[in-house]
Amino acid sequence: MSENSIDISIIVPLYNEEQVFNQLIQRLQNVISSTQFSCEVILVNDGSSDKTAELIETICKEDHRFTGVLLSRNYGHQLAVSAGLANVRGKRGAMIIDGDLQDPPELITDFYSLLLGGYDVIYAVRKNRKESFLKKKAYNLYYRLQKKISNFNIPIDSGDFSMISRRVVDNLNDMPEKSRYIRGMRAWIGFKQIGYEYDRDERQAGETKYSWSKLFELAFNGIFNFSDFPVRFIAKLGFLTVIFSLIYFAYNLYRKFYYNDVPHGFTATILAIILFSGVQLISLGIIGEYVLRIYNQVRNRPLFIIDKIIRKEDSNLSKES
Repeated sequence: MSENSIDISIIVPLYNEEQVFNQLIQRLQNVISSTQFSCEVILVNDGSSDKTAELIETICKEDHRFTGVLLSRNYGHQLAVSAGLANVRGKRGAMIIDGDLQDPPELITDFYSLLLGGYDVIYAVRKNRKESFLKKKAYNLYYRLQKKISNFNIPIDSGDFSMISRRVVDNLNDMPEKSRYIRGMRAWIGFKQIGYEYDRDERQAGETKYSWSKLFELAFNGIFNFSDFPVRFIAKLGFLTVIFSLIYFAYNLYRKFYYNDVPHGFTATILAIILFSGVQLISLGIIGEYVLRIYNQVRNRPLFIIDKIIRKEDSNLSKES
């Protein structure tokens, strides 16, 4: 498949998706065979420990419409998507979907129509999601908190499932930040964007690869990368602490001069120590999140290392990005 003939590249990050792989490929083949525009599928292996890499190699050698990007180790979902974006050949743009089929690839035709209509970003908005009650509530709370404190508008209830124009792909590739939060970066770029509501399906097979710790890491990237609220919160917290201390000091003076009875004792001392120590630790933790991101950025390591790229008509390639 020549690069000039490809309209849309479909990016699919995969990590230990052996169980769902055949179903995924079948649906993708059905979709790209039925479209009136040319598609390629970029399967990104994010350091899987099962047979996902071997399955990717097999399909890429059999079907020229599939490209395999095999990373040297597990870098995480956001960097796997970034590796796919770095290898997009579609001249009109790219579509990002998850490999567990919770994002239906059949929506590509609707998304493409909106792309041709002048939109640079068509992001999917989850009307319903088949998750546990606790996760749904956590997602709901987080997206609304993020919207409230972000420096610009990041659409709520939208993930990475989207179609983006070629110029958005190029702009994302030009953004070198290490702690990536692609849906926020996508919104920051701007241009003409529109949401597309859909019902998110259940995972078709296997288990979710986003543990609670990884979800919190992603959430922190969304907050600390796109909001100055945490730093401003430190100043407000310090100001409130000073006010509380002055009020308590005035109360002590009042009791001293009018009742000759100054509150004293071990409990009051411990309360003061715990309060001020807690404020200091919270402040250091928040500042540390920003310092950690600066530290990761200034090391200037590549975002990911590609072991090899597999295309039917090409020889295997290895490179860094």
